[in-house]
Amino acid sequence: MFKSSLKMACCALLMTVSVNSIATAAPPIYGYEKVDDVKIFYREAGNPDNPTLVLLHGFPSSSHQYRELIAELSDEYHLIAPDYPGFGASDFPSPEAYEYSFDKIAGTIDKFLKQKGIKKYSLFLHDYGAPVGMRIATKHPKRVESLIIQNGNLYEAGLNKETWAPIMKLWETGRGNKALEQTIASNVFGLGGLKWQYTHGTRNSEAILPDNWLLDYQALSRPGQYDMQLGLFYDYRNNVAQYPQWQNYLKTYQPPVLLVWAKNDAFFPESGAEPFKRDVKDLDYNILDTGHFALEEDVELIADKIDSFLSKRVKK
Repeated sequence: MFKSSLKMACCALLMTVSVNSIATAAPPIYGYEKVDDVKIFYREAGNPDNPTLVLLHGFPSSSHQYRELIAELSDEYHLIAPDYPGFGASDFPSPEAYEYSFDKIAGTIDKFLKQKGIKKYSLFLHDYGAPVGMRIATKHPKRVESLIIQNGNLYEAGLNKETWAPIMKLWETGRGNKALEQTIASNVFGLGGLKWQYTHGTRNSEAILPDNWLLDYQALSRPGQYDMQLGLFYDYRNNVAQYPQWQNYLKTYQPPVLLVWAKNDAFFPESGAEPFKRDVKDLDYNILDTGHFALEEDVELIADKIDSFLSKRVKK
């Protein structure tokens, strides 16, 4: 009788824990916000009364890269992840209707956050997320509570000159070198090149979800994508020119920074993480044994790092 009652009590407790977990975990919603004439797709989850984490994606991905991180953190944080114009499920207007530059994209995402009523936030910066997010951070330094940086480069030391060589050549020659642009496109935009970006440097490439590069390939196969993306590659030189300004932002405003840097990234190697030690006083420094898209292999580890970092620095 005692054992039976105890068993029933344990089952009831487990059911209560399970129900409470379901009640507190906020499932993601998927919506659109029209910014000027462009519909921006976004993923959002969590209670808006909790600290907000804005997730800014890299190339060639979209907010899809944050799907698992959102699930990991939505019970404690408010998360929002927009797709840039021309990426993911956001509108892809013609270059005549929208200027595809990092200045313009950052302005669109900044306006998106304003329209969503998000006034205080931490920024997760990955790859293209760094130049987009740093433009927003330098414009609104008092809104940024912290930075979480995963291979989002702010230093010339973090550019692998071997893998960046074709794009650096593009910076020198300018647009219009068809042979060079075709070489870049065939190496980067093809299905094999996209798969390589997700699997290179990982501990177990067979565990990386193929949906990643298949979705990217589908998006990049739309008419006009190659020219738009090559234009952003060319515009990236303007990000490098702003590195000193962004480094000065770090030194002046001293936002807390969590680094979760993948050391096997072929584009932004570990040398891009080291200079943060020089400029940031409150730095949580972590080097991970994985590739460019670290969340594909280490999402639980990164989520734990984020929770530990934010719980000590951002008031709940």
